[in-house]
Amino acid sequence: MNNLQNKIALITGGNSGIGYATAKELKEQGATVIITGRRTEAIEKAASELGVTGIVADQASVTAIENLAATVGEQFGKIDILFINAGIVGLSNIEDAPEKLFDEVMAINFKGAYFTLSKFIPLLKDGASVVFLSSNTASTNYTGSSIYSSSKAALNSIMKIAALELAPRHIRVNAVSPGPTETEIMNKAGLDEATLNTIKSTLINRIPLRKMGTTHDVAKMVAYFCSDIAGFITGAEILMDGGMSLA
Repeated sequence: MNNLQNKIALITGGNSGIGYATAKELKEQGATVIITGRRTEAIEKAASELGVTGIVADQASVTAIENLAATVGEQFGKIDILFINAGIVGLSNIEDAPEKLFDEVMAINFKGAYFTLSKFIPLLKDGASVVFLSSNTASTNYTGSSIYSSSKAALNSIMKIAALELAPRHIRVNAVSPGPTETEIMNKAGLDEATLNTIKSTLINRIPLRKMGTTHDVAKMVAYFCSDIAGFITGAEILMDGGMSLA
């Protein structure tokens, strides 16, 4: 299918996980894709593998976001799709939460996402699609997840208000909220293999479908939101968690 033929798409955090899978999916559907990330080597490798454009940019820095917007504007002009995907996980109970962890998670997941949207609004074509990667943790409650969950709940609020503010330009703004998904993000949290396996087993036992999601699942939903098929959907959050939030 070429549902996204002639569309220009920007994906933050596109060098791995859900961002990488979505870049692959959007390209397969005909879009011209740009991916960003903080690590030069990782971005160059992913861009080469995918056959897309890679630009190094740190979503935690507003200056970097402004520079990214300027570069994209110069090289591509207006864009049709903005997938604000970059994010990190930070786990801590509230009593022992380090300020550094709080600042790191919020700088990327909340502040960075907010200003990515803000700085790219002038580059969005009328009728464009914006998708935030949120999480089912925004509406569920687990010990140790207060910082991460709050960052994603904040995204959902931004998404709904942005949907209203951008509606006059027929720009649609939505969010995809996956549950446990097989990505590298947990490995990056610095946990050992035994701990990771325990976490995965515990998570699967909480999911009615008794399996974790895949990056391909999420990529397909993002592509759906970006296509004309979803032309009457804005301000929506789609939960993709195998029924976890129901249990």
